Amino acid sequence: MKTYTGMLRIRFASGMQYRAAALGGLVTQFFWGGFEILLYATLYKNGAPPSMTFAELTSYTWLRQAFLAFLAAFYFDADIFTSIETGGLVYELCRPADLYGLWFARTAAGRLSSAVLRCGPILIVAALLPAPYGLMLPPSLATFAAFVFSLGLTWLVGVANCMLVYVVCCRTLSPRGVRRIAVAVVGFFSGEMIPIPFFPPVLRNVLGYLPFGAGANMPLRIYSGNIAGAQALEGVALQAFWLIALVCAGHFLLGRILRRVQLQGG
Repeated sequence: MKTYTGMLRIRFASGMQYRAAALGGLVTQFFWGGFEILLYATLYKNGAPPSMTFAELTSYTWLRQAFLAFLAAFYFDADIFTSIETGGLVYELCRPADLYGLWFARTAAGRLSSAVLRCGPILIVAALLPAPYGLMLPPSLATFAAFVFSLGLTWLVGVANCMLVYVVCCRTLSPRGVRRIAVAVVGFFSGEMIPIPFFPPVLRNVLGYLPFGAGANMPLRIYSGNIAGAQALEGVALQAFWLIALVCAGHFLLGRILRRVQLQGG
């Protein structure tokens, strides 16, 4: 365990050095968040969706921008893809540690450092904006506690999804195709692009029981009060279930692939 926590600390410290990149990302995220809210404001003026109020939507949008590194499907560790493409994976296999655990710790640290660098300014500015365009407070302390716990699970579920992409890429000549398909599918159906309450009722109910519902959808809707009470507890339990399932599946598949691994590059 010390090996993996040590890797987490090292990669986190390394990620915290990229302050200029974080600043550039902040500007982009402020612009994009404001653009989305104004776009949805036009939609609500012509008939608000009954499943989500505009105040809930604005909180959803700002929180998604603040914790984009936790929630987005496109946050991968580029060094892992490089090691797979160039054959550097062989050096990873020589280390006296579980490869899945090392990759998991590296990816988790990268997402954590990026979120820490960006979330503070976005949350502060969003909270100062006038209602209903700003970030509102959660309905209760219990709701906030459920949000924090759910956000942590979302962070880990996102890493587990990345691990499955890494594992599949070990069997391909290039990770680009697999990566783009995974980002498009997971990003769309997890509520990262469009909140799940905007989906048709049948699809919304189905996604609620799939790994997609354990992503960005859950903590953001809990914070805004769109999901509350027993439904919030069920959602957190579902996240925990899918985290265990995805980790077990990824670990099993990686073990199967490494029994007969073919390396490329050099």
